[in-house]
Amino acid sequence: MYQIAKKETLAPNLIFMSFRAPGIAAAAKPGQFVIIRVDELGERVPMGLAGWDEADGTVDIVFYVLGTSTMKLASLKEGDSILNLAGPLGRPTELERNGSVIVACGCFGIGPSMPLIRELKAIGNRVIVVVEARGSGFIFWEDRLRELSDELHIVLGDGSCGVKAWADDLVADLLKAGRKVDRVYVHGCPFMMKEVSEATRPFGVKTIVSLTPIMVDGTGMCGACRVEVAGKTKFACVDGPDFDGHEVNWEVLTLRMRQLMAEEDRSHALWERENWHKLIASPEELARMMGEGGGLPEHRGGACWT
Repeated sequence: MYQIAKKETLAPNLIFMSFRAPGIAAAAKPGQFVIIRVDELGERVPMGLAGWDEADGTVDIVFYVLGTSTMKLASLKEGDSILNLAGPLGRPTELERNGSVIVACGCFGIGPSMPLIRELKAIGNRVIVVVEARGSGFIFWEDRLRELSDELHIVLGDGSCGVKAWADDLVADLLKAGRKVDRVYVHGCPFMMKEVSEATRPFGVKTIVSLTPIMVDGTGMCGACRVEVAGKTKFACVDGPDFDGHEVNWEVLTLRMRQLMAEEDRSHALWERENWHKLIASPEELARMMGEGGGLPEHRGGACWT
């Protein structure tokens, strides 16, 4: 069993959790992931590592509450435990001193971007961070991102930054303007990673995406996580999760990730009907979410793309 050391709601349906797992914390590297199973009836869900503390023996994740397994996980409190936490899994991100790099992220992808940004900076890269969100209420860890990066841009899909845009729009704009960019790293949902990869393709800038599709064992035996890269079959769990975004067959990946949607919908409805009350935040959690100002935190707007 793995105890939840800390839980925090970062934005609507976006949860941070830290688990006591000293063995994983001692071996983790940027780009790796863990596979979580909440209970004996739960599925095995891959999640990128958002951080770790070897001294405290903890590992961190950020996840979006969407299906049955993430709803189960979100219903747990600090001090509760999950059944399984396997990792660290996957190949660590290949880190080099490239010069000037972009790290594009959004939603839960902000989590695993944090250790990547920190390490890229530590080895001497100039790090430009591009964060996308639907609106200002979905931005979190802005101060941390600003401190770690050389340059921070925030783009919002609802246009509240003055321009309605997403990460791929800003990345393309920077490249069109002649900015020197030697490598692009992307963490987020598959559609966002695909769009950023397409934005960089005309400029020939190598773009690394992190794929965590449906997985079962996470060690390359089951084949559930197979993806097509450069016309060849790869297993995301052992060959990845990092791949060249220009070589990924995004259509095949999307179809594979949608193959169990009907079953997921039924599972979601059945679990929610019996357990909806577990997802209601306690007064203490609400107070922590709302902060001293009495409202959800909003970004300062100074980093908006204009």
